[in-house]
Amino acid sequence: MTEQLRLMAVHAHPDDESSKGAATMAKYVSEGVDVLVVTCTGGERGSILNPKLQGDAYIEANIHEVRRKEMDEAREILGVKQEWLGFVDSGLPEGDPLPPLPEGCFALEDDETAAGRLVAKIRAFRPQVITTYDENGGYPHPDHIKTHTISMIAFDGAADTGRFPEAEFGPAWQPQKIYYNQGFNKPRTVALHEALLARGLESPYGDWLERWKEFERAERTLTTHIPCDEFFEIRDKALIAHATQIDPDGGWFRVPMEIQREVWPTEEYELAKSLVATSLPESDLFAGIRDNA
Repeated sequence: MTEQLRLMAVHAHPDDESSKGAATMAKYVSEGVDVLVVTCTGGERGSILNPKLQGDAYIEANIHEVRRKEMDEAREILGVKQEWLGFVDSGLPEGDPLPPLPEGCFALEDDETAAGRLVAKIRAFRPQVITTYDENGGYPHPDHIKTHTISMIAFDGAADTGRFPEAEFGPAWQPQKIYYNQGFNKPRTVALHEALLARGLESPYGDWLERWKEFERAERTLTTHIPCDEFFEIRDKALIAHATQIDPDGGWFRVPMEIQREVWPTEEYELAKSLVATSLPESDLFAGIRDNA
């Protein structure tokens, strides 16, 4: 190949990169691909979800700094590069009716302005492939939906110097493919759930599947399955590094590794846009690109 392969993963908060596509990224790093995680917010309004750390006065007072350190550790484990987009976490509004979003948060930023920051990152890093979230955000967190919005603007906008002038945002660059993370898909969840029950084991997915029935959302098209089971342990280590968000004894880790590898050894993506010819289904995010790199 005459040019380095580069993958950019755009995420809303620190920890999202380790719960969505982490094994894929570790796989590509092992193959020599340059991988950059762009994190849109600092996760400042994220709740402390690990019961072992709840009530810790230092963490509560310094959550932004703590989450940055967690991100540093996860980045080292995955072997990726990581940069911040610099926006402020919007929090997850709860209640009926939902309260207004806090002033100055990421979700309330102007789309074009916010996308401009990502355009600058794309033009500097020059990825052939970008991963992000679908129009629902994967789940309807306002920061995830905003991440989708600016990623789609930036995918096209990075090549448009009329829209994003070269003098301000750097030389134009056109990524070739953009994918939606779809790791939390129903077929995977059902397969693991049934495999656990068939072996007489307790499944953590029963409630998930019941909640799935409450949402009238069409099933996503899984176009791309990345074999990456040998990197599942690295994925889990990176996830555990986000200690404020992840309980190492929680449901994330209740499926034995040997069952995961046997039943579902891949991570899934939905090809949202491609400027190169490719054949579906794929087993490589760079399908259609490698031969021309």
